[in-house]
Amino acid sequence: MDDFRIQRMENLIQEKIGILILSGQIKDPRVNSMLSVTRVQVAKDMSFAKVFISSFQDEKRGIKGVEGLNSASGFIQNHLGKQLKTRNTPKLLFVYDSSIKEGFEINRKIDGLVSE
Repeated sequence: MDDFRIQRMENLIQEKIGILILSGQIKDPRVNSMLSVTRVQVAKDMSFAKVFISSFQDEKRGIKGVEGLNSASGFIQNHLGKQLKTRNTPKLLFVYDSSIKEGFEINRKIDGLVSE
């Protein structure tokens, strides 16, 4: 599989899952619109995808949201299969990513240095 196809698949999966989260189609109460798909890594054979999820809320709620997404992964994978129109839909694993929170912390520290 060439890198362009894998990158295109990663971008499509990120977009489609983001839309599912924002539109509230995932009925698990742990999943809310404050969750964000930060990136997706698809295996070379496109059989597996690791989906990184971050949250604007605290880490505990973000991790609970990831648990909700993992329990709804069958529904999400089925939905993706219909939208992507590929022979095989990658098996999904959702992982918590603290990068948004870390970015806010870094910005806060920079702002503190600049104002001194």
